[in-house]
Amino acid sequence: MIDLAGGNDDRLLTSRLSRLDCRVRPIREGNRRLLELYDDLFGAERMQPVELSAAVLDEATDLRAADGFKTPDAIHLATAICEKADAFLTADSSLGRCSKIRVETLSA
Repeated sequence: MIDLAGGNDDRLLTSRLSRLDCRVRPIREGNRRLLELYDDLFGAERMQPVELSAAVLDEATDLRAADGFKTPDAIHLATAICEKADAFLTADSSLGRCSKIRVETLSA
């Protein structure tokens, strides 16, 4: 589990699109507790949302063309690449085929 409140100075970066992706399911299912957890995550002091810049969209386009990633996945990966993140954290093991950034697959 990622420690959001710890003494670590590391930033957590995310595309603005992540908030939408994460909140849909709990809203659809009426899962208020999960929605609150996601809202806490995206509101954490260490969490830094990244806007969709032209550079991110260009990188996402390249990822889609070269590797066939779906648009949302390409945007998430491109955000991390453009922000020079140390790693990209995901629960989707298929994103590990991205060679432009170290991808770490999280398990439940």
